[in-house]
Amino acid sequence: MNVLRRVDLDEVEYEIAAKDMRTWVAERIDGAAGDRLFLLSHPPVITYGPRTSLEDLPAETAAIPAVAVDRGGFATYHGPGQLVGYLVVDLKQRGPVDVVRWVENGLITALGSLGFPLVRRETPKGASSLVGVWTEDHRKLCSIGMRIRHGVTSHGFSINVDPDMAVFHTFTTCGLHDVTMVSLAELAAERGLPAPTDAEVRDAVAAALGAS
Repeated sequence: MNVLRRVDLDEVEYEIAAKDMRTWVAERIDGAAGDRLFLLSHPPVITYGPRTSLEDLPAETAAIPAVAVDRGGFATYHGPGQLVGYLVVDLKQRGPVDVVRWVENGLITALGSLGFPLVRRETPKGASSLVGVWTEDHRKLCSIGMRIRHGVTSHGFSINVDPDMAVFHTFTTCGLHDVTMVSLAELAAERGLPAPTDAEVRDAVAAALGAS
């Protein structure tokens, strides 16, 4: 199996990251680079996949830019205090793998190692997708939205470490009208514990996904 290389970035404008991601994918398709996991954050932005209803997006008065993207999934928020992971992986080299389940299980392992018990959920037939990582009482902590082109993945996941959670009340998250989003900081506070740092979450995620 190919080595998954960890690449740490700081805050990157979403449009710049999207342009860079196209380059990263082309490099992987051409064999100019190996499998990579990019860890970063974005300034406030709401991204949404092609199946998103415009009614799910925030009103213009919310003053947060909304950007259409070429990944699966519906609308989600990215901003400071949230860790974003972009996976650029050649699935043909890795053999048969359910990449979404691999990411879900990896995030559950990573955050479990930091003391947060989390679960994945099966989506009932005909219901909106429950892909992501959830608390045991069904609050959503991590969102996942990916694309596969020529056998190479792009986009990835986001983890709410300690973002401005109020933003999630301005639009319909992930196409789920009754979802409650939560952060690691909120979960830690409920237990009277300090929230993990961005660096701790990055290290745990990289280790669980086998990135070095």
